[in-house]
Amino acid sequence: MRITFCGVRGSTPAPGAEYVRYGGSTSCVAIAHSAGSGGGGSAGPPPGLVLDAGTGLSAVTGLLDGEPFAGTILLTHLHWDHSLGLPFFRGGDHPGARVTLLLPGQRDGLSADTVLARVMSPPFFPITPSGLRGDWTFGAIEPGQFKAEGFTVEAREIPHKGGRTFGYRVSDGRCALAYVTDHCPTAYGPGPDGLGEYHPDALALASGADVLVHDAQLLAEEVPAEASFGHAAAEYAVRLAELAGARQVVLFHHKPTRTDAQLDEVGRRFASAPVPVTVAAEGMTIEL
Repeated sequence: MRITFCGVRGSTPAPGAEYVRYGGSTSCVAIAHSAGSGGGGSAGPPPGLVLDAGTGLSAVTGLLDGEPFAGTILLTHLHWDHSLGLPFFRGGDHPGARVTLLLPGQRDGLSADTVLARVMSPPFFPITPSGLRGDWTFGAIEPGQFKAEGFTVEAREIPHKGGRTFGYRVSDGRCALAYVTDHCPTAYGPGPDGLGEYHPDALALASGADVLVHDAQLLAEEVPAEASFGHAAAEYAVRLAELAGARQVVLFHHKPTRTDAQLDEVGRRFASAPVPVTVAAEGMTIEL
């Protein structure tokens, strides 16, 4: 499994010189089968599974070797930083594209394309989702397991403010990625260390994972004032990995005002953590 981080920022893009090294685009992770898994050249097939469609989605086009995208996009939820990259995805907005877009089923029963059109339609945007070129299919999913692009995906509901939110576990039968971005564990109480509960759904997604990509918008000292915004602390992510037996942690969904220098400091904070910790940066690739 090859995992490429195309957007690692949370809430809003962060342009400017202070955000160049880690990147300012919002949430998007592209997943491909590794070399030797069938198809593709020496680098393996292009990505067929994409997690979230923030502004980082535009970078997926560069991973497609000039071909239109053929695959599945899974949204964790519908906040702008996870969905507004859709109309700017050249690899998907292409006559030859084949795209299945899946998002959490909505409590009000609205279809996936209808709810997306609430923000992607005039007067907010020139076209609706149905105006994207290529063969697009929109659907809603519920918690459970399903197959997508040769991967087994498990979806579980994760507490987050302002809309139904899922975390995902993606496996190719040999290795597993847990993707838990936008997670507010304090919704279940302060937990044993004041950072939120290590609740069954989060533990199940992270259990034995080769890599846990987790919300780290906050630091422990910011939780009292900012946890109500719907996010987790980096320290929570590391402790969750330790409790669940995950092999490494990638801190993700960085606060938009967290500069490169400050993210360097975050990395140093966890230099002696009980599991290896990496601070996500745009363009970073992990081979499992």
